[in-house]
Amino acid sequence: MTLLQPSGFIRTGARKFASAPLSAKFGMAVIILYVLTAVFAPHLAPYSEAEIVSAPFDPWSAQFLLGTDNLGRDMFTRLVFGARNTLGIALMTTILAFSIGCSAGLAAATFGGWTDQLLSRLVDVLMAIPQLIFALLLLSIFGTSIPTLIIVIAILDSTRVFRLTRAIGMNIAVLDYVEAARLRGEGPIWIMTREILPNIAPTLIAEFGLRFCFVFLLISGLSFLGLGIQPPTADWGSMVRDSATLITYGDITPLLPAGAIALLAVAINLVVDWFLHWASGLKED
Repeated sequence: MTLLQPSGFIRTGARKFASAPLSAKFGMAVIILYVLTAVFAPHLAPYSEAEIVSAPFDPWSAQFLLGTDNLGRDMFTRLVFGARNTLGIALMTTILAFSIGCSAGLAAATFGGWTDQLLSRLVDVLMAIPQLIFALLLLSIFGTSIPTLIIVIAILDSTRVFRLTRAIGMNIAVLDYVEAARLRGEGPIWIMTREILPNIAPTLIAEFGLRFCFVFLLISGLSFLGLGIQPPTADWGSMVRDSATLITYGDITPLLPAGAIALLAVAINLVVDWFLHWASGLKED
């Protein structure tokens, strides 16, 4: 018998969110705004993503709400499409990283022995090199296409997911009801998916939010360095790089994509903090 069923957890979570603190509601509102912007980007943007509409670095005006970039493309349009590209790629990367990391972590926790040792040592090797340096090296070798970017970052980030899943999964794997499932002949897939996974789901859900945030920041950082999302695809990291020279003239335009990155990171952390507080069972003062 499991301690917690996912369906019941979701229903309880929906009820709890109604009484969530203002910070969590603010974070969720920001996340929803970003998602809506990404989904409806073609309808919100006045121009196409890569269209050159004026001279480089035109100032803010009624026609160009946030001016133009170094090539004469509308900054507002690029900012809106940047939400779709940056968030979409970060989400796909995080899902792939969790698929790899959770599967390997559950296998290590369930089987133990040589399976655990082999996977753990492989992860140790991957984590021995700083993530950003490793990503720069691999992207320099294999290219900077979007599929390559997603695969490289997902593999590197899955090491963190593996460690967390393995650690909390092993705590569950030694409990009595898991041993009872083994004694009655349940297979390892059943034990992983029906006994261990539902009981570590709250921690993994919170970690998914944090991992998404870290992946999102890593992709933006790589794009700023020129090895992330490549032009003419709009991306907030590359937008900061392309318009950085305006800072010397007192123009705050480069701060807009940087602010969009920072605001999303803060919003995700506010929601994750509330979620962890609720999932831990602690009461508000």
